[in-house]
Amino acid sequence: MMQCNTKPAALAAGFVFIRHVSVLCYRPPFGKVEKHTSPTAEEKHMTGSDIAGLIAAGVFAVLVALLAVPIWKLGKVFDELRAAIREVSDGTTPLLTEVTTTVVTTNDQLRKVEGITNNVSDASANISALSSLMAATVGQPLIKIAAFSSGVRAALGTKPSGKGRRSR
Repeated sequence: MMQCNTKPAALAAGFVFIRHVSVLCYRPPFGKVEKHTSPTAEEKHMTGSDIAGLIAAGVFAVLVALLAVPIWKLGKVFDELRAAIREVSDGTTPLLTEVTTTVVTTNDQLRKVEGITNNVSDASANISALSSLMAATVGQPLIKIAAFSSGVRAALGTKPSGKGRRSR
């Protein structure tokens, strides 16, 4: 077996690790043993695409953070809306019961008023007929009595007392 300086995180999957006196070694399951070395100075530098990827990841993280706040607030708005709808619903049910009771009571009162209105209509028709009857039965004789008394006064030559018409 060969000894090496490779860290366990850098090893590929499938290798069997054997630990000997603080030296970490690996042995592939089949085949030849390969020695891994540390990266060179050229491999340690980041390329332009690596930097662009980091910038894009940072922008994406900022975007997610900025969008999380409005989404959180929108969730609170929906919670308040749900509570308001529940409150309106809870308040509306008794109100509808009271309105139904009021409408039923009003309909009963309107039936009573309709009966009273019918009775008043009948009474006004009776009074109209009675006044026509009184005019026909009492009115004609009163007119005749008034005409007779006026004729008697004129014949006797007496003037009625008080202010009357002036004769010309």
